[in-house]
This record gives sequence, structure tokens and C-alpha cells, in this order.
Amino acid sequence: MKDVLTLALPKGRLLDPALVLLRDVGVEGIDEDSRRLIFTDPKRDLRVLFLKPADIPAYVLYGAADLGIVGKDILLEQEPDVYEPLDLGFGFCRLVVAEPRELWERDDPSKWSWVRVATKYPRLTEAYFSNRGVQVEIVRLDGSVELAPLVGLAERIVDLVQSGETLRVNGLVEVAEITRSTARVIVNRASMKTEHARVTGLIEEMGRARRHPATVSGHPPSVAAPGALE
Repeated sequence: MKDVLTLALPKGRLLDPALVLLRDVGVEGIDEDSRRLIFTDPKRDLRVLFLKPADIPAYVLYGAADLGIVGKDILLEQEPDVYEPLDLGFGFCRLVVAEPRELWERDDPSKWSWVRVATKYPRLTEAYFSNRGVQVEIVRLDGSVELAPLVGLAERIVDLVQSGETLRVNGLVEVAEITRSTARVIVNRASMKTEHARVTGLIEEMGRARRHPATVSGHPPSVAAPGALE
């Protein structure tokens, strides 16, 4: 048995609700205003890491973290070999195709044969367009994807939206929805076996403490049996 379990949290939009969730299950010792990236709650034998969201699957996959909280969008993009036992329900957003309004006013997506798209999600973007028989040239970006159509880098983007306000401010219009996302708990496969009682106990606590029902399927988020990604 390990001395402590390690839980990876995503910096950014999912961090605040994740911290609320941990406070609700009694986790202490996290100073969200600190610049530190590792915190420990000795009462619960729990260590917490603050990571870039895209790095969390790797930390969990290779056992540097036993569990992690991460958006479904990242799991669909990376397809890590981890368990995904719990939909936390918060952090709802959608992955969409968008383009400038002036292009949208004369555009017909049914006639697309080739497109250039800027995105942080190359795998999901490739799959979406390929499934529709559209050739796609992908411009892989890590920063402000909405800027790409404004400077001629790519006419269209694939990116996450919540309210859609960022699209509107930048003169972009949603053309199609690719998928929807909420925050998920993921677990290292070895940890699920060797630390089963502690891991499942923490997952059950988080499941009981969820405050925001998922809106992805119209049903409350549920605890899934350990297995492949949904």
C-alpha cells in the first residue's frame, strides 16, 4: 500500500469547481492562491498536484498520479488507457466548428470538399471531417485559436465553447457541434487494483458530493463501472 494517494487537478476553468468538490469531501491543506504545484493533506493521506489539463492523462496513465480530474474533451482527443469511473457533471462545454460571420452568410457546409482548420484538437477534428468525406488540413495551435481566421491562418476553427461569447466577440459563428464535455475522474489501472479500497472510497465520496448534474445526456451524472472511456 502506498503512503499517500495522488490526485491530479487541472489548472484553468475546471480548477475552482474541483477544489469546491474536494472541500466538500473534507480535503484540507490546499492553498489555491499559492504558486506551489503540490499539496498534501496528511489526515487523508492524499497528495494533490496542479497540472496543465492536457498533461493529466499522462500522469495518471504512467502512475505518477493515481487519479485525476480532466475534461472529457481531452480524454476523447488523447484516448489514454485509464479507467473513467465518474462523470462529475461540472465544466460543461461543447467542441464546435466555427467560421467568420461573413463566410458563414454565404457558406454551405454540405459542399465542403477541402478545408483548413486551426485547432487544439487535431485527432477529433480529423475524425469529424473525414467521417463526412471532407479533406482537412489541420493547423495545430496551443494558444488563442479564435485569432486564426482573423489573420488568415485558417478560415475555420475547432474549439471548446461554453457560452459562445468568445466566438461572438471575435466575429465567429458556430457551424457544427462535434461533441460535448464535462469533468471526469480518471484512474490508473494498476492503482485501481493495488489501492482499490482507497481509490473507490474517494471516488464514492466525490460522487456523493457532486453539486451540478450533467447536462450532456439530460440525465444526472453517474458512477460507471471501471472500464473503457465512454
